[in-house]
Amino acid sequence: MHEKFTRRAALAMGAAALATPSILRAEASADWARRNASSFRTQNWQDHFDALDRVTLLADTRSRALHYWSADGSDYRLYPTSVPMSEELTKRGYTEVVRKKEGPDWTPTQDMIARDPDLPRYMPPGPGNPLGTHALYLSWPAYLIHGTHDTRKIGRRSSSGCIGLFNEKIAELFELVPVGAQVRVI
Repeated sequence: MHEKFTRRAALAMGAAALATPSILRAEASADWARRNASSFRTQNWQDHFDALDRVTLLADTRSRALHYWSADGSDYRLYPTSVPMSEELTKRGYTEVVRKKEGPDWTPTQDMIARDPDLPRYMPPGPGNPLGTHALYLSWPAYLIHGTHDTRKIGRRSSSGCIGLFNEKIAELFELVPVGAQVRVI
């Protein structure tokens, strides 16, 4: 009887040991969700734009969300984002999409290099590129809506001024947004 108990105890301890990483991952995921949770709320385009005569984007830095409306208003989508890491890096106002690039390359600005001298001076498209898989360039120099390979950034103040999305979401948005789309960052 003692031998069976020992085997059962060993099996139970083994099962508990195997389950522990899953429990810890679940707790870490819940913690990540609390830290990265966005206070999503729907927006009305009428509160921000005079007309919905073209594709429209609203980047809400407070709720860390990007709102999309089709030109006729029949399609509304909401995306979680990363936002600038400080107020000094946050540009607000009206702009528009002036260029689109699949597989963007990246060159840090002089301000980025001053903040972090160890940054590479250029990065080609690929897995390590901070612009992810797609980029929408705004009329403001060096401000973009782009993807990120680092999914931990979404829902956080983590960018040097840009609005970041999960790569799969920026790919979806890239197909929907033409050059000339109106954008407001609040």
